[in-house]
Amino acid sequence: MQRRPTLEDVAERAGVSRALVSIVMRDVAGASERTRERLRRAADEIGYRPDPRARRLRQQRTKLIGVTFTPGQEFHADLVDGVYAAAEEMGYDVVLSGPQMPAGELTELAGQVPVVAVARRIRGVDAVRSDDVAGVVLAMDHLLGLGHRRILYLDGGRAPGAAERRRGYRRAARAAQLSELTLPGGLTEREGAAAASAMLVWSELPSATFAFNDRCALGVMDLLIRSGIAVPQRVSVIGFDDSPLAGMAHIDLTTIRQDSTGLAQAAVQRLVARLDDVDVEPGAVDITCEPTLIVRGSTAPPTV
Repeated sequence: MQRRPTLEDVAERAGVSRALVSIVMRDVAGASERTRERLRRAADEIGYRPDPRARRLRQQRTKLIGVTFTPGQEFHADLVDGVYAAAEEMGYDVVLSGPQMPAGELTELAGQVPVVAVARRIRGVDAVRSDDVAGVVLAMDHLLGLGHRRILYLDGGRAPGAAERRRGYRRAARAAQLSELTLPGGLTEREGAAAASAMLVWSELPSATFAFNDRCALGVMDLLIRSGIAVPQRVSVIGFDDSPLAGMAHIDLTTIRQDSTGLAQAAVQRLVARLDDVDVEPGAVDITCEPTLIVRGSTAPPTV
């Protein structure tokens, strides 16, 4: 008996994502008319027809998406705003829950209902995240291009994305034949200031400091300036996230921008695809979005 064509088959035929095919077949916003025509033509060519079981399931749904998160960075707030916008565009409402769920609980929950993790990787769960390794490599390439050779990395510990960013720093340092120079950095301004204090007792300061996130970078900048060390003339500073504060004129922080809107849209589309399709392929997917370098005034060529 011939297998019934699925959305995955249509996506493969048209060379697009499965989530985009789902948007077109459900006739919701998110695709151009030209794309809709191309995907409907691909569906006709392979004989795809919507599964009536999926339609019945959709009719019984509450159209609610649950979001659980612990607010700790402005980037998280941007993500939630993006989820609201993407969900509204696709006809869903959002329910927020504050407490953060451990990875084990999320994995268990994913066995019962569709789950998508955003900005973190969890085994057995769909994930939508920035390519943290690529982001760090972008930052290191920028500093190396300015001529920096003594680059301190302030690590994020056990935070989501920290292991990948650590790997990116090590990869870039090895490629440039640099000695690795690291300190615990953390996620907050206070932790960044503490790292900068530890750095100040060294006999030789780094020419550049790369912080795990923007908040940590701001703590570094504040402590350095209070200690009479000019940024970027003496020490360049770069962050990660591109939070709203980073772009303020008196801060002017060079940073790596995470596409919060793109991450939110991809996460909602993946979740809706899971909800709408009874024939969804098994197994978790890992969707990555490319970050970008935002150059501002906190980085410059080393003076010595």
